[in-house]
Amino acid sequence: MDINAFSYVVVGSGLLGSVVAERIASQLDSKVLVIEKREHIGGNCYSETDPDTGIEFHRYGTHIFHTSNEKVWNYIHRFTSLNTYRHQVLSSYKNKIYQFPINLETINSFYNMNLRPFEVDEFMSAIRDRTIKEPANFEEQAISLIGKDLYEAFFKYYTIKQWQIDPRKLPAAIFNRLPFRKNYVENYFFDQWQGIPENGYTALFQNLLSNKNIAVLLNTDFFSIRDRLKKDACIIYSGPIDRFFDYKFGKLSWRTLQFEKEILNMEDYQGNAVINYPEQEIPYTRIHEPRHLHPEKNYTKEKTLILREYSLADNGTAPFYPIASRENMEIFQRYREEAARLENVFISGRLGDYKYYDMHQTIERALEIFETGILTQTRLNNGC
Repeated sequence: MDINAFSYVVVGSGLLGSVVAERIASQLDSKVLVIEKREHIGGNCYSETDPDTGIEFHRYGTHIFHTSNEKVWNYIHRFTSLNTYRHQVLSSYKNKIYQFPINLETINSFYNMNLRPFEVDEFMSAIRDRTIKEPANFEEQAISLIGKDLYEAFFKYYTIKQWQIDPRKLPAAIFNRLPFRKNYVENYFFDQWQGIPENGYTALFQNLLSNKNIAVLLNTDFFSIRDRLKKDACIIYSGPIDRFFDYKFGKLSWRTLQFEKEILNMEDYQGNAVINYPEQEIPYTRIHEPRHLHPEKNYTKEKTLILREYSLADNGTAPFYPIASRENMEIFQRYREEAARLENVFISGRLGDYKYYDMHQTIERALEIFETGILTQTRLNNGC
């Protein structure tokens, strides 16, 4: 393959890279080279079938597709069909299972009460710390909204394990992403469209990258072949932004995940796809049981598969999630300003924007890059 022949080069085959590649290949009828460092396509959404149980699982943790964005849905629905799965998360604290995120059942179980929805506000007002007027960090925001007991039971040590950082060093806004409900609703998401791709996520990416104009290089480091690419090629980069600039302003901090896989001789281990373990003395953060993600499939009753999830500080080799501390955001801002000066280069995605994106947000961002960036420049310049 002559990699110097491609005018469009996409770095990374996750959702952002695959959607942009598909758009360029189909809408511009141009050849696209997709460079993937891993041995497979799909990024962290990659799914595979366990050979011992036949259960489809997500290698990098449970991924639930959900969106109320009609444009995103109309686009992605062309490449996959979703099953009927609706996500519910539970949390195990002191050997008792609670609904999570916090809802009325959680509150009543935790405090051994029988509150009704219209009584929740008054109760929460009594337990929250009302002395905190302007929360400066994650911990203060949590205590000011749900009180110390609920915070320490379900959030404090879980956050420390998950982010490898003191919650007092995380922005208050992170806590605001977590729902709080005054009723017994157990669904995690309320989006119009939600579920798991019936044939798995890998099949979705195979469909996205099936255009004859798309060539994929697996097991390939972009930086090892960068100087061999066409000099004026349009680059869509979805890797870590600090790596793109050779860490000239310093390294950003990332969180990575590690999974411990186990096959058990029973039909159902925990009765749910995901259960959180927020206690300090338990080293893992969650247990996934992927058989529950596909209620439509007739999996074996003799075995089940579980994955224990551990959150680790990353050394830069496998970054998963940005750690949005003040220091990191200052470094990132310098990289973003540097990226804005580049021509024919689009840096984005969770690693490129140093921002937590759900899948539908990544797809939306990819469509935006194509429509307002690549397509516009192509029309103005007769090329990216």
